[in-house]
Amino acid sequence: MTKSTAKGTVLNFELSPEDIARSVDKMIAESKLILDKAAAETNPTFSSVIVPLASRENAQGAEYSVITFLQNVSTKKEVRDASSEAEEKLEAFEIELMMREDVYKVVRAVFDNQAEMAALGPEDRRLVEKLEEDYRRNGLALSAEKREKLGQINKRLSELGIKFSRNTNENDGRILFTREELEGLADDYFEGRATEVVDGVEKYVVTTKYPDLVPVMQAGKKEKTRKLLSTVNEQRCPENIELMQEAIALRVEAAQLLGFKTHAEFKLKEKMAKTPKEVMDFEHDMQKRLNVLAQGELKEIEGLKRADNKAAGVPYEGLYLWDHRFYSTLLKERKHNVSEDEVKQYFPMKEVTRGILDIYQKMLSLRFIRVENPPVWHDDVDMYEVWEATGDTFVGHFYLDLYPRDNKYNHAAVWPIRAGYAREDGSHEYPVAAMVANFPKPTGSTPALLKHDDAVTLLHELGHVFHGICSVTKWSRFHGTRTEGDFVEAPSQMLENWGWEPSVLRQFAVHHKTGEPIPEDLVKRLVAAKNEGAGLFNLRQVFFGLFDMAIHDTTNGEVDSKAIYNKLREEVTQFKNGDVESWGMATFGHMMGGYDAGYYGYLWSQVFSADMFASRFLKEGVDNPQTGLDYRHEILLPGGSRDASVSLEQFLGRKPNNKAFLKSIGLKLD
Repeated sequence: MTKSTAKGTVLNFELSPEDIARSVDKMIAESKLILDKAAAETNPTFSSVIVPLASRENAQGAEYSVITFLQNVSTKKEVRDASSEAEEKLEAFEIELMMREDVYKVVRAVFDNQAEMAALGPEDRRLVEKLEEDYRRNGLALSAEKREKLGQINKRLSELGIKFSRNTNENDGRILFTREELEGLADDYFEGRATEVVDGVEKYVVTTKYPDLVPVMQAGKKEKTRKLLSTVNEQRCPENIELMQEAIALRVEAAQLLGFKTHAEFKLKEKMAKTPKEVMDFEHDMQKRLNVLAQGELKEIEGLKRADNKAAGVPYEGLYLWDHRFYSTLLKERKHNVSEDEVKQYFPMKEVTRGILDIYQKMLSLRFIRVENPPVWHDDVDMYEVWEATGDTFVGHFYLDLYPRDNKYNHAAVWPIRAGYAREDGSHEYPVAAMVANFPKPTGSTPALLKHDDAVTLLHELGHVFHGICSVTKWSRFHGTRTEGDFVEAPSQMLENWGWEPSVLRQFAVHHKTGEPIPEDLVKRLVAAKNEGAGLFNLRQVFFGLFDMAIHDTTNGEVDSKAIYNKLREEVTQFKNGDVESWGMATFGHMMGGYDAGYYGYLWSQVFSADMFASRFLKEGVDNPQTGLDYRHEILLPGGSRDASVSLEQFLGRKPNNKAFLKSIGLKLD
């Protein structure tokens, strides 16, 4: 790929702590001036009040994002610290701004002006409605005393979320194992792995980072090894228990100040689901349906473990947390002759990335250009420009930071670094997104090889990237993934399906040594194994959703999150926790990172994603360019500028239903 001159401003990630501090002070000072001027308006109108407030979000969004993003990716501790401190200061300031009664009064005056509201376009009108609702949900309709209390609570919740995330990012578990204790792991797992000598015995360092953890939980033959590593992972960040407990109590208090019974009730009012009852009905219906699949899966897994225990001469005592991945993987290998080790030989990182980017280029009628010597935060990071497939219209750019390193965010996620929006001069600001992941690195003579699940993750996360890149809205607050929280995953989940299409897999799955495409027989076995364990996998999602609702749909903030987590996990997933005390909820970042009372959205939106794929792409062709353009224009382009239900109906040509999802996981329809 060749280099070109990109349009739009290229962002600077080489910030010192002093740069960050200066930017924060400048943003705060500028914001105060803008809000003071809006509040002083004697004749509040859309142009004199709403436009300046929304334009501030437009103009400052990228600077805010870069500053707060660095805590997740910078190699310098002083920069990560400065980034965390900046986020805390900026979030506290934003909370303070949203508590300004004088600003709310002029916003409310515009909102109440029926004639002006009627004259506005749909996105401008939605902007006023959402802005007024934001102020009201921040307590501006409350008494001064209650408003002050709510402001204090929101500031503290922001601090707790930042501390929780930082603890999770920087405190990976670590344990030593001999080669014998790691029986079952492929040779490339050991290449380049750090070792330590203990009492004259060489041992390998294994951490709780995903590329270390998951292979052991999937392939480690020794139950004791899996149990020890699982325990290290489940006992991470004990300091986060107290942070979560405090957050739960404060959320209940805040919701009740605002006139809601529970935090879930407060949060769901803005979602597609609307009420806790709707969510609980959905979760329990799914649990009931999935149990039908899970019973058969559990019986088969139990048979495998009983046989192992009998061969080892130890009594069978049941299935445990650390058995799930191992026996599910083993069952898949035996029933479908699919070996993760065999499969990953055909998924070299370089080819998979190239192939998946090609898929997105064709589907969305775009072209990508890799930037040579880009201004990035680490040498591992690639930067791409995005252009329309025909002509020379620039669209945006994105970054890929795909390999693990110390002190880096340790899962896979996408940051919408800069939203696209309409500038005041009528031109367009170009969006920027960054994908951060932790895929296996090259080891010795072997290139980075992905599991098939990794390739599906890459498809998913890039879906978020292009939701941002392809969105075109007037205001940044509606751009890209800023949709209802229980719809935001649907576009990315829909795109996971490409990882299971034989014609698609053959485009990029090639043997890393020979270059031969993945054999047709292996693809058939892989696809046949797709729904193996679907009942148990999705029950795990139900568990997370039910835990979320259990701690957030309560009128009492003194719930014991640790006890609820462990109890529900056994009941729903049907695997025992074991005899070791654990607190897995202390690294359940979703609960402190914006998915509180919203985790159900993963499964909820999966229903929509299956419907979109089956009713349009599967029917019309996964490589049908017109279907891809329809998807781009009806689902991605509007972002949150209209209700997600409208976007879905426009794309589907009807209201969505759950038939495609139930069929996709092997369930019979009623």
